[in-house]
Amino acid sequence: MISEETIQTTVVELLKKAVTKLPPDIEAALNAAYKKETSEAAKMQFKAILDNIKLAEETTTPMCQDTGVHIFYVNKGKPATGNIEKAIRAGVKEATEKIPLRPNAVHPLTRKNPGTNLGEKMPYINYTLSDNDYLEIHVMPKGAGSENMSRMAMLNPSQGIKGIKQFALDTLLNAGSKPCPPVVLGIGIGGCADISLKLAKQALLRPITSHHPEPDIHALEDELLEALNEIGIGPMGLGGNTTVLGINIEYAYCHTASHPVAINVQCWAARRASARIYEDKVEYGWFT
Repeated sequence: MISEETIQTTVVELLKKAVTKLPPDIEAALNAAYKKETSEAAKMQFKAILDNIKLAEETTTPMCQDTGVHIFYVNKGKPATGNIEKAIRAGVKEATEKIPLRPNAVHPLTRKNPGTNLGEKMPYINYTLSDNDYLEIHVMPKGAGSENMSRMAMLNPSQGIKGIKQFALDTLLNAGSKPCPPVVLGIGIGGCADISLKLAKQALLRPITSHHPEPDIHALEDELLEALNEIGIGPMGLGGNTTVLGINIEYAYCHTASHPVAINVQCWAARRASARIYEDKVEYGWFT
């Protein structure tokens, strides 16, 4: 059985890893974009980003002052002896003090800030079940600059794929430089309004080097990535060849009269980290 203490300790380490080191797929994409960039202004921005990433890892310091609110995905395989949510909340509070993390979680009406990154339904925890012999935890620190640019639309079914493409274009143009591009886009298609939004954020857990297993969805990911990079917003909105590092799409069947589409925008600091907790050890990485 897995104890609350083990979960709490793991969450602290997970958050430290997430805010101080980028996943390999994102760092590789940024390096590739820097090498192929032709605009001097864009190359300067990429160099600043890459220098920042290196410095954050070397000093174990958060790579961005906005350490986000904390979204967790818990796959309940091996059972825990105690309260998983209680242990995660304790880990977030400890990490806020020790790393430190900026206290971002506030009451939505009074804007009161407890200073702990804890509050009603924050951190937000998503649960799934499995037969694994471990408890798996993913964390996604989500900053406000990118989250504020996320959008959801109830399209008309007659708009089809063309409508999805137009919505993606409009969302990126509206975002401009505000989400600190180059960005990663998670797109959720189908389900209901709330399901599409959940799928869009969940899509950001996948490496951008992965592709949806269905050929039609894979093709749409590639087509959108190529088309949206033609816009030329570039790093930090100063122009350039790379505005979008990657696009991941997830979908669900929907009502015949509905066509929900949601886009969750992630900044270049596409932070995520994972851990698998066994009875006798903990493995860290970027599992999906």
